[in-house]
Amino acid sequence: MTTNKKRVCPIEHAGALDISLRKLIQNPRKILRPYVTEGMTVLDLGCGPGFFSIDMAKMVGMSGKVIAADLQDGMLKKLEDKIRNTKFQNIIKLHKCQEDKIGLSEKVDFVLLFFMLHEVPDQPRFLKEISTLLKPDAKIMIVEPPFHVSKKEFANLIESVRGLGFKIIDKPKVFFCHSILISRAY
Repeated sequence: MTTNKKRVCPIEHAGALDISLRKLIQNPRKILRPYVTEGMTVLDLGCGPGFFSIDMAKMVGMSGKVIAADLQDGMLKKLEDKIRNTKFQNIIKLHKCQEDKIGLSEKVDFVLLFFMLHEVPDQPRFLKEISTLLKPDAKIMIVEPPFHVSKKEFANLIESVRGLGFKIIDKPKVFFCHSILISRAY
């Protein structure tokens, strides 16, 4: 996953990504309920300290799997510490992305890109790699913060996604965010 290290959310800010107040504004279950169900294999890409990963694990249950992937060892360590000696360590698989690629081959039903796509300099290449990981009918949810991604930049992203062979399925409402739900166009 090629990133410009200056733009990646630093590990020092992990605590701000994981505060309980955030659940009131960005409740993972409420946001993901229409898309994540029991038995799915889901990819939380740019998982950080696991704010969404743990709730996704509850949603997919023991018959499902969450691949929590991040570029930073420190973020993965925080999540590993949270799930150690819990049932979630059997559901959540931690994956360290490489500098220039995600580095997975497992097929997934759903991908969450929450507040992270703007950190990737080569977004077309990144999205093409994600495309290779999708099962038929898989969906990708992209959510970006307006304080990092302007309305115009997000509109450009939507056009870029279409040009890469994806179709827009929905524009889910996520409080104070830009968001789209996409799948491969066949």
